Amino acid sequence: MNLNNIHNVYFVGVGGIGMSAIAIYFNSCGKNVAGYDKTPSEITTNLQNKGIVIHFEDSIDFIPESFKNKEQTIVVYTPAIPNNHKELNYFIDNNFKVLKRSEILGEITKNTICLAVAGTHGKTTTSTILGHILKEANVKSTSFLGGISENYNSNLILGGDEVSVVEADEFDRSFLKLSPNIACITSMDADHLDIYGEHSELEKSFKEFANKVSDKLIVKKGLPIKGQTFGLEEGADFDAYNIRIENGAYIFDVKTPIEDFKNAKIYLPGKHNVLNAVAALAMANSYGITLPVIAKALLSFKGIKRRFSYKINTPNLVLIDDYAHHPTEINAVVDSVKEMYPNKKVLGVFQPHLYSRTRDFINDFAKSLSRFNELILLDIYPARELPIKDVNSNWLLEKISIKNKQISSKENLVENILKSKSEIVVVIGAGDIGEMVESIKNSLTIEN
Repeated sequence: MNLNNIHNVYFVGVGGIGMSAIAIYFNSCGKNVAGYDKTPSEITTNLQNKGIVIHFEDSIDFIPESFKNKEQTIVVYTPAIPNNHKELNYFIDNNFKVLKRSEILGEITKNTICLAVAGTHGKTTTSTILGHILKEANVKSTSFLGGISENYNSNLILGGDEVSVVEADEFDRSFLKLSPNIACITSMDADHLDIYGEHSELEKSFKEFANKVSDKLIVKKGLPIKGQTFGLEEGADFDAYNIRIENGAYIFDVKTPIEDFKNAKIYLPGKHNVLNAVAALAMANSYGITLPVIAKALLSFKGIKRRFSYKINTPNLVLIDDYAHHPTEINAVVDSVKEMYPNKKVLGVFQPHLYSRTRDFINDFAKSLSRFNELILLDIYPARELPIKDVNSNWLLEKISIKNKQISSKENLVENILKSKSEIVVVIGAGDIGEMVESIKNSLTIEN
């Protein structure tokens, strides 16, 4: 496919975090971009401000006429779109060029040096750090991210087409559409079992991805895949050691296969973020960026929205917003909170994401959520799924061992949070709970 010959790009599900980055990319290339999404959001507003035409009703009538020219239009869709979607079926039935998000990402990046970050956890932070390092090192690169970088206030870092940074997403086996030159695998915990069925099938898919890497594969030490390794004080090929906290920053030394570097520093909470930084360092260094340049870039990295994002940070009250939606991710958030605020009570506010994920990891969710002092649960956010019989937040609540726990509606959420005496409030989940954080912040600010 010659993307230069395409004038129009239409997105079905344009408001998704991965989809919107590609929409911005094509918009920046001078293409006509339009699309549909289910609901307005901060992301869709940002796209509209860039001149991208978006509507929120599934109707063929709302597709702009110029995008009905199949010779000049490609259609990109997310696998989260249901099979009965009218617009998507219109394009398929009329023989338009219709591609999944992963397929178009593969087309965009196949003629670049592709640096791909895979893993069930850590890939958004790792790829964003990596994209920032390349930008700071003046590499002609473009990074497609799964989160909004605080440094660039975007999920796309533009800078040239020699190198691309991508999140290699295991959902729907999307990462098998990529052609990575350098890749890393951060983790292979069980997830997306609605797609894979068994954890072993997920691992098989990661091994298939590993076989697609042309130049260098870097894996978290301990994973059952051959490659150079990275880790924390584990004797890995790229290893962080002598890790300590000073003035809100992690400082650590790094060993690589060639040299050591002392006193690298990153202003992100949690040891898991040191691990993410080492993974990004390993990839950047493998591409050819020197350790002093990498260390300088780490100093100016500001993080990612909804990844342990401080919304209120005062001596008496802290409000943290995080995208965590898997038990391993929730544990990482709790570990970070307990490390930074060891003697303070913590209220967790969690919106489960997907019926299938809740069912598949119900006991693990119960254990991780029981680590909070107090807990408020919202109903399950369905995303792409229909309800599953007897899978609901009440079932999860029953399994949680702490006494101070409750279910809340969205309408009563702020009121219930205000009743808490906890000094730390942590809002977590991958659904629409993120859109409620500003109102929670405003109410807590007024109250305190």
